[in-house]
Amino acid sequence: MSPTWAGLLQVGLLLLALAVVYKPLGDYMARVFTAKKHLRLERAVYKVGRVDPDSEQHWKTYASSALAFSFVSVVLLYLIQRLQPLLPWNFGREVSPGVAFNTAFSFVANTNWQSYAPETTMGHAVQMLGLTVQNFVSAAVGLAVAIALVRGFIRSRSDRLGNFWVDLTRGTVRILLPIAFLFAIVLIALGVVQSLRSGVAVTNPDGSTSTIALAPAASQETIKELGTNGGGIFNANSAHPFENPNSWTNLIEIFLIMVIPVCLTRTFGILVGNKRQGTVLLSVMGVLWTGMLAVIWSSEANASGPLALLAGGGMEGKEVRFGIGASSLFANATTATSTGAVNAAHDSLSGLGGGGTLLNMMFGELSPGGVGTGLYSILVMAIIAMFLAGLMVGRTPEYLGKKLGKREVTCAAIAILAMPTVLLLGTGAALLMPDTAGALNNPGAHGFSEVLYAYTSASNNNGSAFGGLTATNDWFQSTLGACMAFGRFIPIIAVLCLAGSLASQRKVPETAGTLPTTSPLFATMLVGTVVLVAALTFIPALALGPIAEALA
Repeated sequence: MSPTWAGLLQVGLLLLALAVVYKPLGDYMARVFTAKKHLRLERAVYKVGRVDPDSEQHWKTYASSALAFSFVSVVLLYLIQRLQPLLPWNFGREVSPGVAFNTAFSFVANTNWQSYAPETTMGHAVQMLGLTVQNFVSAAVGLAVAIALVRGFIRSRSDRLGNFWVDLTRGTVRILLPIAFLFAIVLIALGVVQSLRSGVAVTNPDGSTSTIALAPAASQETIKELGTNGGGIFNANSAHPFENPNSWTNLIEIFLIMVIPVCLTRTFGILVGNKRQGTVLLSVMGVLWTGMLAVIWSSEANASGPLALLAGGGMEGKEVRFGIGASSLFANATTATSTGAVNAAHDSLSGLGGGGTLLNMMFGELSPGGVGTGLYSILVMAIIAMFLAGLMVGRTPEYLGKKLGKREVTCAAIAILAMPTVLLLGTGAALLMPDTAGALNNPGAHGFSEVLYAYTSASNNNGSAFGGLTATNDWFQSTLGACMAFGRFIPIIAVLCLAGSLASQRKVPETAGTLPTTSPLFATMLVGTVVLVAALTFIPALALGPIAEALA
């Protein structure tokens, strides 16, 4: 079978698997967040936390709970890293203050940017007690915020959005934990390493000895993909054969990256009482995802240069066991979500291929986006699209029976402008710093792309990187950490404010002048809004980096 047909087969199998689980998982998640009964384990958690699970919160209280939980998580994760020498399985490793600060914000913000080599910096206790725990709960925070926004649409004359602690616990216990446990067993059976040893000594062909690092990789691999986290337990991430040994594990990991964000559109349709609403959002996500996959794959398959022609495409930085098709599929999936895991070196992508991964993130990572973040991001874009439609026809815009006035549009605007603001400010400031040139392995347009990619990844809570940038000095550690925090929590506050405003309204009936939001026209408008917002915001920056590189 040719590499192209092998890649297309993987795409087909991925779409088939997502189609099979779309209805049952989407329906199950809807039941999870509407169930009246609490599991015994959940009741124990509420008792320890002194939470009344049957009480509900105002949007400000809900937001305060999410922020307080995240702040405490940052502090605890920082301390766990700094106290690593006192923990078991530390293997004599220590974590510096700068790395600990950056990593704490990174994992709590669901970014999982790693400015260190995991197998030589983090011991197994820190990986399991600190990083893996945050892989679960940071994803659950995004899921909780998305559900709160959906409640804003379906409630009428209410000042309550649910209970953050209940949503957080249910998302972790009922959704993330069972799926992660099941697929950890599957990955172990397919060859992913799961070991508490620090490494195994081997003798090299020249008679010298070296150590191959080992780790409890399978248990972290599943949640890093399922929770759209992305932080690898080995430095090569999902390109490492201990994390991703063959084409089957590669396909499963891509499936895990996409399954919850895709199925959440079904959950949304059920909760708002109209499944076609979810289908429209899924179709928009699918159009954007397919379009960017075509751009990245075709660019890599038709890379120019004598070496690329001899290899049959741009194979630099790609694993032979995956090839161009599966590498492009993984790159598209990981940047279209907020995952950041990689099975190839994105720094080695062609100008247009690297630009495609950048544009995926600049869309707002909503095709299909991260766990929870993808759903609330595309709903915010839907509000902007309806506002623009209202301006064109001269009437007050409505979406799902709720009027979109000044407050709602302001909250939506803040949510979509937070990311580009910190991204562009961070990139511009970094390029003015005299030390930045020394941190780049490449000059010119590609060097600019490396800096732009770093701040795009951090501001979008993605975590992948163009590896040519050495982002280990204090400037990059602190500014990238700040971008992760602002890029994560400003939109969350804005989205919860939006949810509270929507919930306080009464539902208005549809009239002859109401734009149907289940029509192809609305889907087209939403795609156009996403592309237009990204183009108007980022084309100048892209022109200086990947576009200039591609034209050269």
